[in-house]
Amino acid sequence: MRHLLQKLGFYLIALWAAISLNFFIPRWMPGNPVDIMLSKLAQRGPVTPETRRAIELLLGGDSSLPLWDQYWQYLGQVLGGDLGVSVAYFPTPVVQVIDQTLPWTIGLIGISTVISFLLGIGLGQLAGWKRGSWLDNVVPVTTMFQSVPYFWLALILLFAFGSVWQVFPLNGGYDVWEVSPGWSPEFIGSVLYYGTLPALTIVISSIGGWMLGMRNMMVSTLSEDYIVTAEAKGLKPRRIMTSYAARNAVLPSVAGFAISLGFVVAGSIVTEAVFSYPGIGSALLQAVNSNDYALMQGIFLVITLSVLGANLLVDLLYTVIDPRTRARA
Repeated sequence: MRHLLQKLGFYLIALWAAISLNFFIPRWMPGNPVDIMLSKLAQRGPVTPETRRAIELLLGGDSSLPLWDQYWQYLGQVLGGDLGVSVAYFPTPVVQVIDQTLPWTIGLIGISTVISFLLGIGLGQLAGWKRGSWLDNVVPVTTMFQSVPYFWLALILLFAFGSVWQVFPLNGGYDVWEVSPGWSPEFIGSVLYYGTLPALTIVISSIGGWMLGMRNMMVSTLSEDYIVTAEAKGLKPRRIMTSYAARNAVLPSVAGFAISLGFVVAGSIVTEAVFSYPGIGSALLQAVNSNDYALMQGIFLVITLSVLGANLLVDLLYTVIDPRTRARA
């Protein structure tokens, strides 16, 4: 229990620090979302001080207050779920923009990351167990794809399977002309069809790292004394591979997977830009181009929560996977 409380205390402090930085950094940067909005309104006529004041309050700011008062006001708004109004998607609230784009990113990047991790760990386990086999020789090929620039690989797959053979669509998240968003089989099938090529690109570019890491850890683990003891006791090779070798070899990969899973919410800006996918990465890119501080702050806050949550989950999972952690605690 004490170990758990220490972990929760650490993550609460980290969350507070992240929220504080999320507040101060945009205010120290040049530019102002209120000025951007006023410049758009000024094209239609003169802008009064009252108009500026109204827009400032609408976007969640109040320059008449001292910075520390603005900070406490911001903390209250965050706790109340009010992240302001987006300039890029005006007059849509930031929470609504995130609510519309986040499921697309989690569905595409999240599922692709999980598939890549499971395939990489499984293949790496077999490659490390059977050193010198054909699967072990495939590892350098998979790591080669990881070193290839992602956008280049995505463009090649788009050209091959979207333009030359026309197996998959070139862009979008679903067929906007034929189906309507909902839980209908037609819409779900369209989403899967449009997301296959982006997901395939993510899996191809990331599976090599998981496979190489797991393979090397398996080779190192198989030389440990407890593996030799298990073999001397006459245990079945499959049990030795899964229950003894793989269980210990996977620990570093689980920590890396937590970080990757946390950054799933950030999306892959390159992925969503190349495939014109309507995820949170596209929303973040639009926010940066429009100096939309409210939307940037909201997205960064969600990213922070996802990273801290994923790491906390893995810390707790470690106590289940590795009994030595419980002993130290």
